[in-house]
Amino acid sequence: MENSNGWPKCQKCNAGDLLPLSDFGSQGAPIHYKAWVCSSPDCGFNIKIRNGDVYINEPITSGAAHSPRMR
Repeated sequence: MENSNGWPKCQKCNAGDLLPLSDFGSQGAPIHYKAWVCSSPDCGFNIKIRNGDVYINEPITSGAAHSPRMR
């Protein structure tokens, strides 16, 4: 079910919203809605698509130490 801002409510915690994340493929093409994550940090629910497989509740890590790939 959607809330007033249009994002679906997290069905795991019912407190957060599921927010879509996008990425870029190996050839640079955009991949929209590659992952959905709960906006509540205490919940941590996430669902991701990688190489055609669906992954649920993978560990979430900080991307602060990530350095961008050179193109």
